[in-house]
Amino acid sequence: MKSLDKVIRSVQAFGRELSRKSSAAEAKRVPAIGVALGGGFARGIAHIGVLKVLEEEGIPVRMVAGTSVGALIGAVYCSGLTIAELEEVAYKVRFTTFARWTLSRYGFATNDRMVAFLERTLKVQTFEELRIPLGVTATDFNTGEGAVFHSGSIIDPVRASCAYPGMFLPVEIRGRWLVDGMLSHPVPALPLREMGAERVLAVHLKGQWSKTAAPRHLFDVIGQSFAIAQDMMSSVWRNAADLVIEPDVAGFDYDDFKRTDELMRVGARAMRRALPEVRKWLEAPAGAAAPVQAPAMVARPAPMPAD
Repeated sequence: MKSLDKVIRSVQAFGRELSRKSSAAEAKRVPAIGVALGGGFARGIAHIGVLKVLEEEGIPVRMVAGTSVGALIGAVYCSGLTIAELEEVAYKVRFTTFARWTLSRYGFATNDRMVAFLERTLKVQTFEELRIPLGVTATDFNTGEGAVFHSGSIIDPVRASCAYPGMFLPVEIRGRWLVDGMLSHPVPALPLREMGAERVLAVHLKGQWSKTAAPRHLFDVIGQSFAIAQDMMSSVWRNAADLVIEPDVAGFDYDDFKRTDELMRVGARAMRRALPEVRKWLEAPAGAAAPVQAPAMVARPAPMPAD
């Protein structure tokens, strides 16, 4: 009988120890971190600097959502390209890599060249094959509703997300005419929450125009109009983010592909300034993730010496 009691006590002690270790492991579980990449055309090259620092510092990115150029970079990254490969691609791209001028009542250019670019650049062709889950945003032209793609072919949703109204022709997918995701999700923090992200890092590429100079051309007018609209609706996506970083892209033109090095550096600087806050996420228990409506911390750009 004593022998049986001893066995029972041993089993109970083993169960308590197992439960303790399980609770400790759960407390140390890394929260699901999502990165929301906003739009900004060539300025979006700054996103590569952000992703590079996250990798260098061992910050695990569990999911990505992208709008416009953020969708393009997010798709290429999530498909399996290394940061070095992503940088190599960025050095080579120009406006004509993705687009060609055309005569149409719907826009001045088509981004149909993006099809060939993505076919040769992506490691995989469907959302289901991606190494990191991705959400790609677009906007239904007829209803104004946001659309978020998570399945099927990657290429047309990315094209739709990049279909800047007034410049690029809308893209038709499954009977819907779609335009740039910036109209519905300027920075796709909310789609990341819906994908299951427990912590959301939002990257906002806020452009700045002269307050006195006249616009140079139609695309300046369109771009500034987008910037105004983004500011007016910023509370929606900011409330879904835990941390907002804003790389200092003022002074960069929307087609400044030739300044790839500088753009990647400003993205990296902004991310490095935000690292202390992100590291806190890894130290806190996973269940302590901020609620969706919690005010986001904002890491704003500050003057930094050249690298």
